[in-house]
Amino acid sequence: MNAELPAALGGAPAVRRDSHRLWPILGEEDRRSVLDVLERNILSGSYAPAARAFEARFAEFVGARFALLTHCGTSALQLALAAAGVREGDEVIVPAYSFVATPLSVVLQGATPVFVDVDRQSGHLELAAVEAARTERTRAVMPVHIHGAAADMDAILALARRLGLAVVEDAAQAHGALANGRPVGALGAAGAFSLQSSKNLSAGEGGVFVTNDRDAAERANRVRNFGQDLHLDEAAGFDAARPLDGNRALDSGMLGSMFRGNEMMAALASSQLSRLPALTERAQANAARLSSRLRELPGVEPPQSAAGRTSVHHKYRVALDPQKAGLACTPRELRDAMIAALRAEGLEVVLWQTEPLPAQAIFRERTLRALAPQPGGTNLAENYDPKRYPRTQALLDGSLLLFSQSCPLIAQDAPLVDRYAEAFARVWRHREAIVKAHRRA
Repeated sequence: MNAELPAALGGAPAVRRDSHRLWPILGEEDRRSVLDVLERNILSGSYAPAARAFEARFAEFVGARFALLTHCGTSALQLALAAAGVREGDEVIVPAYSFVATPLSVVLQGATPVFVDVDRQSGHLELAAVEAARTERTRAVMPVHIHGAAADMDAILALARRLGLAVVEDAAQAHGALANGRPVGALGAAGAFSLQSSKNLSAGEGGVFVTNDRDAAERANRVRNFGQDLHLDEAAGFDAARPLDGNRALDSGMLGSMFRGNEMMAALASSQLSRLPALTERAQANAARLSSRLRELPGVEPPQSAAGRTSVHHKYRVALDPQKAGLACTPRELRDAMIAALRAEGLEVVLWQTEPLPAQAIFRERTLRALAPQPGGTNLAENYDPKRYPRTQALLDGSLLLFSQSCPLIAQDAPLVDRYAEAFARVWRHREAIVKAHRRA
């Protein structure tokens, strides 16, 4: 272990910036898959060949009967809500800790997101809070497999059955995560994944809707095609060389939009999917390697999955406890001092989120019709008060993310992970001096 001072106190940085690998990692097979699309001269269509091939592969990967490619993860979430029967005036329970796309997908469907607090350690929504938040307008609950860690789906599904709620999974960050041996995403009524650049399965942008229910898939397919009376079994009647041309006029019978993905997106995602299991295995091994080192440091709590559930480590969140570390400072002071010191070491360290989702302006101001109070519904003035989510705030105040959107854990090799562990330990040994120096800065 390097005993010299950390960079924040005058030592040399431990990690060079250029030693990180940028994500996604693209190879010749990825370029070839996109060139194949260009050579076919087929870029899009309701049942275009690359999209259909990717949908079949992804459905098998997550254990779903149906998968539909969309133009982003948010639209996949909106399709999942629509497929689950969520309508204007309904309420959907969501965690106060997630990315804003989770509640925004509810708003875009014309429904109202209702927030609940999360478990401080896992970041997953609390079941007791879900039950307490239910009203006569509640139609669904949306668990988020945050940072790629599977939520407790058995307990969530059992509670939802008892309360008469649909379960819509936000699996945007969790491609391949398992809940009691089953891939997440299609365990409830419907679910959604993202293919955005930072995700473990990346196509630049894109999303995937999944379900095991044919009626839900049919409804989602219509919504992603302008609400038209288009059916899944019509795919066989499309000319693969001319997928823009159907066999009949189409009538829009419900509200929808053009939520489909395109052929280059599908081809790149399919190529990346072929390598995802091996990359995920490496990320899990590296996360375990890093966690074993960080766990030795007093007051440092690396991420940990509950028994029977796995994480694909889309993000790697480390909690810091000043009391256990023997420090007289607030969690936020320690967090901010550590971020500055670790960045000085050359590590990629980010916050990602700093406040519960209801603190964002769209929910504070509530100017949209979907965010107006409804008879028999939730008191939104109370629900959208960020102070009602102390565990979410405590999680954010007392933790940081190692690695970043551009350089996530899944892209890195074991030697770099070891340097992260060494740099973290070196900074932690001098934590008291680092906190004092940060206060003076």
